[in-house]
Amino acid sequence: MMGPAHSLSGAAAWLGAGAAAAAAGHAMPWPVLLAGALITAGAALAPDLDHKSATISRAFGPFSRWLCGVVDAISYATYKATKMRGDPRRTGGHRTLTHTWVWAVLIGAGASGAAVKGGRWAVLAILFVHMVLAVEGLLWRAARVSSDVLVWLLGATSAWMLAGILDQPGNGSLWLFTEPGQEYAWLGLPIVLGALVHDVGDALTVSGCPVLWPIPIGHKRWYPIGPPKFMRFRAGSWVELKVLMPVFMLLGGVGAIAALNFI
Repeated sequence: MMGPAHSLSGAAAWLGAGAAAAAAGHAMPWPVLLAGALITAGAALAPDLDHKSATISRAFGPFSRWLCGVVDAISYATYKATKMRGDPRRTGGHRTLTHTWVWAVLIGAGASGAAVKGGRWAVLAILFVHMVLAVEGLLWRAARVSSDVLVWLLGATSAWMLAGILDQPGNGSLWLFTEPGQEYAWLGLPIVLGALVHDVGDALTVSGCPVLWPIPIGHKRWYPIGPPKFMRFRAGSWVELKVLMPVFMLLGGVGAIAALNFI
């Protein structure tokens, strides 16, 4: 899928998770619901860091373009080192390592650890990165015609405001993980969810997605998971734009209402 659909699906997934958490007796304070939805919307773009034309590779200027090249090289090396005889030859690392459950768990755990150990500045950095990506994904038309600096300023301002709100007692820094010293341990959850939602979205397209790596399926370790081929679509097709994106918006709205106990 394309960036806007990935971001919308990520936000909808977190709002749905908020509804499920409320039903399970772990209701999210509204700042957690809001911040998590934006983080997930941003994190749902992150797996495409292995592609030089992706939104995330342009989002942070020369640094993200350089990082894209590094991630692509690591992904390609991992593919070559672990592929089985049924896996095809490749010339790059797109839709390999960063499109797996292993990557999603690792980056989520790393974010949680950084937030807990690194304190406020680590939290601000995590929020900033994902706020910028959320703007790029959810407000992509405006972001394309704006300068990178304006997008970064909006991301930084949003991160600072959200951190200030979340820091207030009862507003969510200790949501779900409630022991002293576990502030913001939950920040990794929307990041994991965003990455997995991205993978599911790509699995619906023609190419599929090797989300289950390194579990071998048949003679392939990088098996492209997906529905039957007649149910798949091309990225950017009318199915994505006219059907899936409105569905994501509807599901996100219902999830938010349920998460806030209005229904």
